Amino acid sequence: MSKVTVVGAGNVGATCANVLLFNEVANQIVLLDIKEGLAEGKALDMTQTASLLGFDSVIKGATNDYLATADSDVVIITSGIPRTPGMTREELIGVNAGIVKGVVSNVLKYSPNAILVIVSNPMDTMTYLTLKSTGLPKNHVIGMGGALDSSRFKAYLSQALDANPNEVEGLVIGGHGDTTMIPLTRFATYKGLPVASILSAEKLDKVVADTMVGGATLTALLKTSAWYAPGAAASYLVESILKNQKKVIPCCVYLEGEYGQNDICIGVPVVVGRNGWEKIIDYKLDAKEQELFEKSADAVRKTNNILEN
Repeated sequence: MSKVTVVGAGNVGATCANVLLFNEVANQIVLLDIKEGLAEGKALDMTQTASLLGFDSVIKGATNDYLATADSDVVIITSGIPRTPGMTREELIGVNAGIVKGVVSNVLKYSPNAILVIVSNPMDTMTYLTLKSTGLPKNHVIGMGGALDSSRFKAYLSQALDANPNEVEGLVIGGHGDTTMIPLTRFATYKGLPVASILSAEKLDKVVADTMVGGATLTALLKTSAWYAPGAAASYLVESILKNQKKVIPCCVYLEGEYGQNDICIGVPVVVGRNGWEKIIDYKLDAKEQELFEKSADAVRKTNNILEN
């Protein structure tokens, strides 16, 4: 029997729970929220699709009742608030840091051995905060951003190639932000062929540019943050954990010398299995890629410094 808790029943959290449920990633899913009745209502709505969609997993909603989350194998944290007009970046980080820290503390009271998947923004900093404030094993704290950014990269690549997205490989490393992510075009392939040998440099540059503003593009269209792809990305990551799939997924993890960085949580390719992230894969960056990665790490550290201050 496996159990997953999703904290936050907003668009991203509810979508994640729905994908977990439909794909039967876990036997039991708990959806938790601070707003009275929200998680219960969404869980009930999803439950009523079981006979229509044919899944056997069970979902339960709860309002601020962490006892309901007890003995979770994985906990996905989507809690936090969006930036509002007049709010500084520093204020947003401070508010969300307080929310995430409180959630993590409550979760670990009832599931001390859970693997934590962080979705809350700013994700790299929230992942670092979670690791440092809990003292958990580093492989039990994973930021989801790279999985989402890589899925967007592959979507744009498939459009440029007019190809099936399931036959395109590509990964994004670095920070989870419009200016900090690094789509690795040199390693992108279409059925084994380097994408750079098929697409012109101009088209490839456009794919990179579109990927880097993927979230902002959706926010402009929707007037709010995206939720389908972020929710699915978190579920994809959890499935690799619970089913021990050993997939290589770019995730935000703690580095101790890998890729030339120390004491930072940032996106790199990792093997994801039953023990959380199990191994960092070294893609042997060239000089230009390494320079971009170092700039990305510097930007993430600036955000971390805001938190510390």
